[in-house]
Amino acid sequence: MSAQTDPADLPGATKEQTPAAASPGVPGPRRGQGGEDGARADGKSGEGTVLNVFSHGVLVIWGLLVTMPLLWAVVSSFKDDSEIFGSPWGLPSVLHFDNWSRAWDKANMGQYFLNSLIVVGGSLIGTMLLGAMAAYVLARFDFPGNRFLYFLFVGGMGFPVILALVPLFFVMKNMALLDTYHGLILVYIAYSLPFTVFFLSGFFKTLPTSVAEAALIDGASHTRTFFQVMLPMAKPGLISVGIFNFLGQWNQYLLPTVLNVGDPDKKMLTQGLVALAVSQGYKGDWSGLFAGLTIAMLPVLAAYIIFQRQVVAGLTAGALK
Repeated sequence: MSAQTDPADLPGATKEQTPAAASPGVPGPRRGQGGEDGARADGKSGEGTVLNVFSHGVLVIWGLLVTMPLLWAVVSSFKDDSEIFGSPWGLPSVLHFDNWSRAWDKANMGQYFLNSLIVVGGSLIGTMLLGAMAAYVLARFDFPGNRFLYFLFVGGMGFPVILALVPLFFVMKNMALLDTYHGLILVYIAYSLPFTVFFLSGFFKTLPTSVAEAALIDGASHTRTFFQVMLPMAKPGLISVGIFNFLGQWNQYLLPTVLNVGDPDKKMLTQGLVALAVSQGYKGDWSGLFAGLTIAMLPVLAAYIIFQRQVVAGLTAGALK
């Protein structure tokens, strides 16, 4: 018997436990599997890169399609008529601020702007207050008819407003609310309530119940709990739905066209912009028309630029919770 013993000859020894099986010259069974997994991972990463490049390219094209007409309208508002038709894509040689003053004063855009500011400001406050209270009750309290009222609000989102114009006109006429600020404010509130209640009811459901219960235990009433505890916690959702309501009410054209038919001084900005487009189109004052269009766009753009982070936070708050 020799002094050295082959490890393979030992009892219980296997081929995989021998040094020869672990030698570099013999490929292991997992080497090929690791190579296949690496190839699959490389293939998936390559597909992900292509998908990211494609999606970013689509977003860039969409962004250009949205921003270019806006920028072109703003630049054209500082040109004269000859530059608008002679070099439509060029920059103005001289900034013509008189276009803005002419649209503001002579085209009466200043009065229309003030009318829209009064109506939209009042309707936005009423919509947010009534919508938040209704959404809070529907989301946090159980009572008979809760789901019926909720789906009644949701159904209002799908009801086309054009079907209600004729009865709405006669109702407003019988109540002497035509050509009035408060009449249009009430109509705007009723028009915006379904979406506001639908949006905020889902947001109030995501808020913690323990905070409201602690306030009630400390002696706070339901009214105080709502206004001092729950409403500040719902600030991101309120800002988000407020921006959406502001955009919809500021750009509303159909309702004021039907309900403001008598007094020209009570027209909204959208009505004045259409009248300006007709009159300035016949006169050939295209620079004044672009100035009026820019005046109508500025509040909407400013509101979104200022509150864009709050809008995103309000839209994603429910998903993150």
